[in-house]
Amino acid sequence: MIPLISAALVSVSGFLIFALEQRLIGYLVLAAALAMSYFTGKTFRDNSLFRDLLLLAVGLLIISAVPITTDISFSHMTIMGAAMILAVGVPYALSRFVFKDHAIRFPILTGQKWNRTERWYLVSVVVIGYLLLPVYMIPTGVYENWPAASDPGSIARLFLGTNVLGIWDELFFICTAFTLLRRHLPDWQANLLQAVLFTSFLWELGFHAWGPLIIFPFALIQAWIFSKTKSLSYIVSVHLLFDFVLFLVLLHAHNREWFAIFLY
Repeated sequence: MIPLISAALVSVSGFLIFALEQRLIGYLVLAAALAMSYFTGKTFRDNSLFRDLLLLAVGLLIISAVPITTDISFSHMTIMGAAMILAVGVPYALSRFVFKDHAIRFPILTGQKWNRTERWYLVSVVVIGYLLLPVYMIPTGVYENWPAASDPGSIARLFLGTNVLGIWDELFFICTAFTLLRRHLPDWQANLLQAVLFTSFLWELGFHAWGPLIIFPFALIQAWIFSKTKSLSYIVSVHLLFDFVLFLVLLHAHNREWFAIFLY
């Protein structure tokens, strides 16, 4: 029960920090989660729950230390990009070189070919994105949370930003958060908790209105696929295809004569 409560408190802290932007309260809840997990082991060395939640907490603290916005200026992209690298890299380095358990891995070259179902799913992701994203982004006005990109430089930065963020989502929420949580919880519980973090972060980024109804199931499916395929390259491919449609929808929403291929 303590592993579940401790891990759930970590997810609650993420909801407070990112979705509600109550950082102080979120940090206090995160500290409570770590304190609870700390007392499950006699020593730091044999307390894997505390170590793993600490790794996740470090990543959350790092990414929450910078403004989480869709600003595509060079300065903001540099600051947020550095935080994203550290939020993934520091927990990985601590796990591998300090704790020596190498709990966090990024399986890219698995040697397994994608089967027919997996290949067709990639196609279906594009179709779902095409049908769903314009209906979500445009009538709700959520697209206005992203800057209007119309010149080559801003378009390139928007494309880079959406793709880098998509890759980071999988590195942090799936390969780091989900992987660490499932070491102590059943997969379905670990999946629900990482999906809360995933959705909370993207809410702060700008996916408001009924965005969580899209993001939460997407996060659940991504973790489930990862648990079955053990392939980072596959889930990243899924995410980038979806984000490519998102990129086109954003351009279309701000410049309606562009990419007039959408139904809305």
